[in-house]
Amino acid sequence: MTEQIRPSSRIKSIQRGALIMLVIAGAVNTIDRASLAIANPMIRKDLGLSVAEMGVLLSAFLWAYAFSQLPVGVLVDRLGPRKLLAAGLAVWSSAQLVCGFVGNTVQFAIARAVLGVGEAPQFPAGARVVRDWFSASERGRAIGIFTCASQVGTGLAAPLLTTLILVFGWRWTFVIMGGLGLLVAVMWVVLYRNPAEVTLTESEHAYRTDGKKSESATITFAQWKGLFASGTTWGLVVGYFGVIYVNWLFNTWLPGYLQMERHMSIAHVGWAAFIPYVFAVIGSVSSGYLVDFLAARRMSLARSRKYPLCVFLVLQTVLVVLAARTPSNAVAIACLSGALFCGTAASASAWALVTVLAPPACTGSLGSLQNFGGYIGGALAPIVTGLIVQHSGSFVPALYVGAGMSLFSACVYLLFVRRPVPLSGEPSAQGGGADSGMRSKNTLLSRSSAS
Repeated sequence: MTEQIRPSSRIKSIQRGALIMLVIAGAVNTIDRASLAIANPMIRKDLGLSVAEMGVLLSAFLWAYAFSQLPVGVLVDRLGPRKLLAAGLAVWSSAQLVCGFVGNTVQFAIARAVLGVGEAPQFPAGARVVRDWFSASERGRAIGIFTCASQVGTGLAAPLLTTLILVFGWRWTFVIMGGLGLLVAVMWVVLYRNPAEVTLTESEHAYRTDGKKSESATITFAQWKGLFASGTTWGLVVGYFGVIYVNWLFNTWLPGYLQMERHMSIAHVGWAAFIPYVFAVIGSVSSGYLVDFLAARRMSLARSRKYPLCVFLVLQTVLVVLAARTPSNAVAIACLSGALFCGTAASASAWALVTVLAPPACTGSLGSLQNFGGYIGGALAPIVTGLIVQHSGSFVPALYVGAGMSLFSACVYLLFVRRPVPLSGEPSAQGGGADSGMRSKNTLLSRSSAS
């Protein structure tokens, strides 16, 4: 039985610094993508845009973001998170800044699409950072912390952007946020280092690689294509579709649901919509601690992440249905708060699962494929929800669809995400490669992983 190697004080310092910067970058990422929705009325008035044209602008980001996931993961794994996230920050922040100078729908749509391309490396790069600097049995907490940045950004977006718009106008708000992102890009490239850029001791290297003597430095195109041959890869892609579908159902329609279906005033909607996102942040962070706790109790790393993920999705299904059926606004807010808690906990667990299922050279690649599936769902969610509400006159059927998506994802993860994803040309059941990263803290080399 092999004792787990503890991180040195230097490794702990690197971990803290990386997580702080990932949270800052993630919050800026989310605030920038939300800026169009917050400034929607003023932009439509100033540019003379129709509701349909605004719909095109709102979807331009999501489609560009989703399809950019396909190449960005392999780029993260080949070039490293330091270069790719810095480049992504620079691209999306420049696009955000340019949004302050656009004059028509086409210019705005192009800028928003570039924003989506630039933001694409954020989560694959973050997953790779966690894989690079944390032992396998400690990655859940790190994933939970850095993924909560999205919910932190969502919670901050409305008060921060509204204040900036009222003081400086919507154009200067885009410019200010773009400048802030460029500053974060400089901070990241100056302060963060990939493991290959740091001289590590033997024990430090053993900690971050779970005792393996060597790791593949990069992924080839043939190996990237080989990821698609694994049923686990497809389980992650399809399963995450439903996770992000529900997430973006709420991101785009929660205020509208509370105002149109629940007949709340605009003033009440602001506070009522804020409460669920507080629980969303708690869900993301707490899920990370939960999965690492389970791993510390000798549950395999794969099971410690997959089983809570499935439970969170089932609970979210129940809570969304209850929110749709209850006549009480207070009960509905409570149920929605629980649903967002479970949804973000499931999302964090899914990213933690990627870090133990992917081969060492493919964490960013596998994570980006999962994110691609998720954001196809995210791009469809506001469209499908709007069509359902328009034809039925109610949000209830749309919430039922969201609940169904959540339950569908739980089934996909449970049935299809079963074993590590092998590199192309390697046998599916490895003894010492990715499979070794799926063992619990005290039995990393003595217990075989299972679904």
